[in-house]
Parts: sequence; structure tokens; C-alpha cells
Amino acid sequence: MSVTRRTLLAAALLSTVAFTPAFAQDFDAAASIRIGSLYEPQNLDNTAGAGQGINEAFNGNVYEALFQLTDAGSVEPKLVESHDVSEDGLTHTFKLKPGVSFHSGDPLTAADVKYSIERVTAEASKSSRKRSLSTITAIDTPDDATVVITLSARSVSLPYNLSYVWIVNDAAADITATEDGTGPYTLGEWRRGSALALAKFDGYWGEAPTNAEVVYTYFTDATALNNALLTNAVDVITSVQSPDSLAQFAGNPAYTVTEGASTTKELLAWNDRVAPFDNVKVRKALAKATDKARLLNAIWGDYGTLIGSFVPPTDPWYVDLTAVDAYDLEAAKALLAEAGYADGFEFTLDTPDYDPHPIVAQFLQAEYAKVGVTVNINIITANEWYEKIYKAQDFQATLQEHVNHRDIVFYGNPDFYWGYNNPDVVKLIADSESAASEAEQVEKLTEANKLIAEDAASNWLYLYPQIVVSAANVTGYPVNGLNSQFFAYGIKKTN
Repeated sequence: MSVTRRTLLAAALLSTVAFTPAFAQDFDAAASIRIGSLYEPQNLDNTAGAGQGINEAFNGNVYEALFQLTDAGSVEPKLVESHDVSEDGLTHTFKLKPGVSFHSGDPLTAADVKYSIERVTAEASKSSRKRSLSTITAIDTPDDATVVITLSARSVSLPYNLSYVWIVNDAAADITATEDGTGPYTLGEWRRGSALALAKFDGYWGEAPTNAEVVYTYFTDATALNNALLTNAVDVITSVQSPDSLAQFAGNPAYTVTEGASTTKELLAWNDRVAPFDNVKVRKALAKATDKARLLNAIWGDYGTLIGSFVPPTDPWYVDLTAVDAYDLEAAKALLAEAGYADGFEFTLDTPDYDPHPIVAQFLQAEYAKVGVTVNINIITANEWYEKIYKAQDFQATLQEHVNHRDIVFYGNPDFYWGYNNPDVVKLIADSESAASEAEQVEKLTEANKLIAEDAASNWLYLYPQIVVSAANVTGYPVNGLNSQFFAYGIKKTN
């Protein structure tokens, strides 16, 4: 990337504001907002392995929770009128907002909340957050407007964890292809492999959306997605996947470019249960053999952030750990020799078939050849990744992007797909949740963060930039993309 181009792109990002104001009389309330994305849902149920695409389209738009994680990172009441906690921290009483109805017309009741939480915590649930709610021992509904949750231990993050629980009508059955939420949009047509439409719900209990319809159009590669914006086939791209595309938009008054705070981590996840990745020296050796700065530049140019663990700067327990296992080929070779692999070894890297994973896999293949390690790349689909890696845990190593906010808790679960199991980390993460204060929670999770870095529990390659590009006449969209959510109800399109 030339100096001129870098300067141009940086200036464009610095000069752009996240939410451009629009006068009420100027936007089209009947507009259809066309959103371009690479992340089509696998299904429509976030407890059934639907992938990050369902969060992007449905979270806050079709379904709501008792609490909402805002685009700014704060947790605010949504379907809750009040929340009281007992002195011992074990009993939480929630009063529900009055006048809330599902899209089917049924009123929101405490029974729906109980049903929705139990969907997430059920044995069959594929929700990655069900472990976070494992301290719930009882959910009582003394009346239609009251939910009482009893815990086995304090849970300082309970409101935050409940923001992941979509409230579903307890009369709903299979929602993998349908929905019945309380949000400002209802499900329109879903053309699998192509597009998903959301229509404004006229009976919405809250403030009405500033548009009439949202259509998510799905693409399989970043170039096609960018071309769709250039040809006016979409109005906004939720997350630009290549810096090369920014040159087409930066400095052009027809487009708005914004850079937000990202929580999306690209990582090389070892299966820590199997040899040779059950050996910490091997994991640290390959971490040291990865020139992450060069990789990030190859993928993102001047954008993105190097990270030394799973924790991004937006999390309260972030510390800069990039010096741990910093790039050092000679140290990597020495560690491999100490681990009994002086002549290297061979392993298979299962790689999702969408950008940027295949390119990252090829980079790692070339890097590890320098220390005598042979990488065999196996390209798989998103569905295959879920079945083979996440569910069956049948792999040696894999690439994946993790979008969730505050998700260090996954390293406290030895049953998670990567199989990391350090009893000290498990205890710190468990104890952090029962902490008496947020300060104590931060202290424990900061220590856990340092331990997973020293263990090279995974190889955290970089933090994606969060860059949203839109047509200049489209405003009001979220820019941080926490947990891959993309609230559409405030988007405005001018005539």
C-alpha cells in the first residue's frame, strides 16, 4: 500500500463521524434498507448453531432480551422494568415492561422468560453462552409480570449474560425457520443462500423504526460484496473484509467510511487435547514462529490490531500481552527441540472456506515450514466446521474468527471445542463470576488473561478492524459491531 493511499484512507476514517445527523423531514420512513453481509445464518435459532449471521440480523431487530448490550458496550434494561437483588446476591427479581407483545399477538409474560432461559441452558442447546448461566438453580414466575431467578452462587455478570437470551414466545415450537419475537421487525422472506428480509412490526411496543424494511443480502466473497455497494445493489456493508476495497470508497463523497471498536478475533485454535498440541512448548513454539505483524499487514494493511491473548482492548480485563511469545524463529526452533520435535512434525489445519481464512492458512503454512513444521490445509464449509470442529471436536488445529464480547469465559470451560484445561484458569474464571464487586471480577479475569497467554492456549493472530461503509445518504447504523450485532431500527435513508 503506497504512502499516498495510506494517508488518504486514514484521513477518510478520521474525518468520518459514526452517526451523521439527519433532519426528521429529510429521511424516508418508507425506505427499504439494503444491508450487505458475508454472514448468512445457518438457521434462525441462536441455540441451534446458527452462526454469527443470526446475531447480526436478529439480535435487537427481531428478538429482544431482558437486557441489551448497546453498540457502545454498556448493558441497559430492555424488556425489564426493574431489577432487584437480594443482599446475598443469590436472588434476582425482575419486573417486566407492561404492554409488550410478540409478533403473533400474544402478550409477553414471565412464563415466556422462563421458557427462553431454559432453552439456552437445556442440555440440547448449542448456545456457547449456556455455561455462563449454569449457576441458575430455579426460575419462578409468581405472576405474569414477575420473574425470580435463584442462583447457586453470586453472578456479577447476570444482566450481561441475560442480554444473550432472546425472549421467545413459549407457544413457539421449532424456530429454526420461523420466529416469534418482541422486536421492531418481523421475519419477511428468507431466500436461503441469497437474502433475508425483515419488515417493520406495526404493533411494536417501543419506538418505531426509522425505516419500513431491512433486507440482508448475502455474499460469499468480499469482492462481490464491495461491488454490490459500488453498483447500488446494497446501501451499507456491515463489516469490510479487505483494506484493498477501501480505496474505492475513501475520499468519495458518495460513500461514508467509519471505523469502530472491534471484538472480532482471528485465531489459530489448537486442539489442546491431542498431541502435539497438548504440549505447551509446541504451542508456544508455533506462536513464536508466527510473524503476526506481517500477517496483519498482508490481510489488513494499516488496519486491525495485534493482540497477545483472546481479550480485546474493549474488555475491562485487557492488558497488552503482545510481548508474550513475540516473533522469534530461533526461540521457536529451540522450544520444538525441547518438546522432542527438533525435526518438526506434520498436522492438518481445517480452514473455513470464506475470507480471510484460506489466505491466513497459506501464510501459516509458509511460516511454519521455516521451523520444519508441515501444514496440510483442509478447506471446509461453515456447516462442516460446526459439525466437525465445534460439535465433534475432531481436529488438530483450525482457524476461526470469534466475535463475542467478553468471551474469555470460554477458556474456563474444558469442554469447549479447543479443549484447553488449566485448573487455575478454570477457578479464576468461576470465582470472577461470584465476585462481590466488578473490581474483584476485573482483577481475577486479568490474571486469567495473563495465564492463557503464557500457556499459548491458542494462537491469537490479530483483532479485526471494524469498518462499515455505506452510501452517503444512509445514516444511523451501529459502527462497533459488538458480538456481530447490527441494530437496523435506527437506520435512516434520505431521498
